[in-house]
Amino acid sequence: MFTDDLEFYHDTGGLTDHKQTRENFKKVFAGNPDIRRDLVRGTLEVYPVKDQGAIEIGEHRFCHKENGKDECGTFKFAMIWRKNGDSWKISRVISYGH
Repeated sequence: MFTDDLEFYHDTGGLTDHKQTRENFKKVFAGNPDIRRDLVRGTLEVYPVKDQGAIEIGEHRFCHKENGKDECGTFKFAMIWRKNGDSWKISRVISYGH
């Protein structure tokens, strides 16, 4: 889903590359096997970028169980999608509002 030259900007975690992002995701999913990420209805905006791909902006809600109850938070994101032939991959991520 990500390009090899991925740049992931996180307001509290800083900048990570493809390898670091994969490692971070593995840790998050291992520690929270029931984590969910749901798009907040009505927040998705997509804009084409001529001869490159698209910009996606929106809000997502993350939830996981903690002490038997759902713990949730809503956060903003922006992603740059790169189109190569028929393939679409995310090349840049900005995740903020944590």
